[in-house]
Amino acid sequence: MHLFQHKNGELYAENVPVKKLVQEFGTPLYIYSYNTLLRHFKAYDEAFDAFPHIICFALKANSNKAILNLFSRNGGGADVVSGGELFRALKAGIRPEKIVYAGVGKTEQEIKSALKSKILMFNVESEDELKEINRVAGEIKTKAPIALRINPDIDPETHPYISTGLKQHKFGIPIEDALEHYRLANSLKNIKVIGIHKHIGSQLTKISPFVDALKRILLLVEELTKQGINIDYLDIGGGLGITYRDETPPDPKQLAKNILPLLKGRKLTLIMEPGRSIAGNAGILVTKTLYLKKGQGKEFVIVDAGMNDLMRPSLYGAYHHIQPVVKSRRGKIVADVVGPICESGDFLAKDREITMIYKGEYLAVMSAGAYGFTMSSNYNSRPGIAEVMVKGREYSLIRKRGTYNDLIRGEILPEFM
Repeated sequence: MHLFQHKNGELYAENVPVKKLVQEFGTPLYIYSYNTLLRHFKAYDEAFDAFPHIICFALKANSNKAILNLFSRNGGGADVVSGGELFRALKAGIRPEKIVYAGVGKTEQEIKSALKSKILMFNVESEDELKEINRVAGEIKTKAPIALRINPDIDPETHPYISTGLKQHKFGIPIEDALEHYRLANSLKNIKVIGIHKHIGSQLTKISPFVDALKRILLLVEELTKQGINIDYLDIGGGLGITYRDETPPDPKQLAKNILPLLKGRKLTLIMEPGRSIAGNAGILVTKTLYLKKGQGKEFVIVDAGMNDLMRPSLYGAYHHIQPVVKSRRGKIVADVVGPICESGDFLAKDREITMIYKGEYLAVMSAGAYGFTMSSNYNSRPGIAEVMVKGREYSLIRKRGTYNDLIRGEILPEFM
């Protein structure tokens, strides 16, 4: 559920008309619902209330400081995959002991920063990385807390670009090699083994792959215990999907119902890394219609938001529902909704049936709260767009719109020019 609804034909973000926001802040514009974000976060917290847990929100989904601070204030942690995300999480007030650090390509400087920040643990993705973390930890005379990311070879039945748990993927350590890697980790003097991690993919719409993967991981935990390697933290990753169109993904209660019985009696702290399922339907992208164009056997609605603002449709062929900000009784048209970027792949929707829209009117691209702004770019030298948060009747700008000067900040003409 989310709090973007039409009232008397006009779209509202909670209790604020969307049209009012775009008139004040311009377009394209990301708008987030405070109460939707909070409700989705609490859905996880309450579903797993009976078991020790930490909800580490995945910054890759949405890394705005205001949103992270909201989760921090409610006891949340962070799942980060870069030094920049770690910096963001700490600046937003997330406690380092609630931060887990994943990603296949951690640099020496990133490892050092994370160790000095005293994060909860690294989710280690390879033997080489494990040895590098050991070396860096030794340099600064500390012990690095780690979990190994285990690839359970379970098909998550999702889009291949966001599937991560099969043998052919770059992520994690194959489960058949896990014992050998844990023995190595346990032997390294600057490493402290405290956890185990798995994440099989994103936008999962079934519980069964989640459960199958966890069962394989728990068997491994039991074998590790027999060998004297104790696991305190079980990181089950994220991946629950959301409704973009007609999907019926499970909710946190259903997830808890299926996995908590598997954890009964185990002395573990559960870590979850939800991202999309918290933020996805808590945000929309609003765009203004610039032009209408009739092609040969094709109609185009040209808007001011492009693939640089919302990459998912161009990258994955992903579906986002698009609706007018102000409803009308006009007929329907079938059109491509396209942006101003000089690429044929620049579209928000293709062959989409939408209500007839006129130049100057606004469209809302729904379910854009995750992997929207975080995947955006300045391609075609387009400044970053603004972000706004709404809480009831209140609202606030949480990211200023970029300027042309922002585009050239940091650029230097060489002396030999």
